[in-house]
Amino acid sequence: MLRMFEIQGAKLREQGPDPEVIREAMNQAVWIDAHEPTDEEREQLNTFVRAELPESDDVEEIEFSARYFLDSAGIHVHSLFLAPTEGRHSTTTVAFILQDKRLITLRDGELADFRLLRMRARRGQVQAHSPQDLLITMFEQKVENLADVLEDIHRKLEDVSHTVLEDDDADLEDAIDRLAKLEDSNGKIRLCLMDTQRSISFLQRHLREHFELQETAREIKRDVDTLMSHTAFLFDKINFLMDSTQGFINIEQNQIIKTFSIAAVIFLPPTVVASFYGMNFDFIPGLEWKWGYLTGIAIMMASAIAPLWYFKRKDWL
Repeated sequence: MLRMFEIQGAKLREQGPDPEVIREAMNQAVWIDAHEPTDEEREQLNTFVRAELPESDDVEEIEFSARYFLDSAGIHVHSLFLAPTEGRHSTTTVAFILQDKRLITLRDGELADFRLLRMRARRGQVQAHSPQDLLITMFEQKVENLADVLEDIHRKLEDVSHTVLEDDDADLEDAIDRLAKLEDSNGKIRLCLMDTQRSISFLQRHLREHFELQETAREIKRDVDTLMSHTAFLFDKINFLMDSTQGFINIEQNQIIKTFSIAAVIFLPPTVVASFYGMNFDFIPGLEWKWGYLTGIAIMMASAIAPLWYFKRKDWL
């Protein structure tokens, strides 16, 4: 799907292009957003740009030279964006092609950052004077959204912390599962921040003539540095809670093993006594004694109570 945007009165506005005049709409658009474009739409873009647009496999490459470069089509930046999925987050790479008069984006999947930008554009809340300004604004919004997700992760981590450290009846296995998901999401956010840092540095080098955007870019990098420190703090806290949870699970398991061990020791002496009277000999002292059975029971009970009393005295129970 192709969406066209233009700048009217320093505000970003979405166009509603007629399929019959899509070429004219592309000429007027400051931003062309290609969301999962069809083969026909991709061919139209290729013809319009007069260059071969990157395929999905090319966009996902991790080499610096494959993610940030210049060619006849313009300045290319392939940047990671956070994409929510069931239970945890994932990342999707968006290809930006910055030209003198327009910005082209190619992406797969729906992203909250782009959905929010379209919503703000409909309300006239996105200020932009040029494609370069719009691109920096996109990265600025991306960092703000990542900060919001980090705050959400921190709140969820506080809930897990209360569950693990203060709730005596907590489901510790569920806590480990929640911590694993939070660690994965925090790692994905750190990847997006690192990628944003590299993207902004690359754009700063190639947008030196846009002095008004340099300060905004520096502010974004400062925000990224702050958020990177916060992700490191969250990693430390997640690791602490993971170690604590596993420690509590080990304590519970040790307590169970301890109980079984004590039970085995308590029942061992009565078993020895009973074994004596279970031997198959013709003559066993007391075998014909009237009170022999009750005496044997008493000896077995006493031999079981004695270790139990000893353990209690030693505070082992």
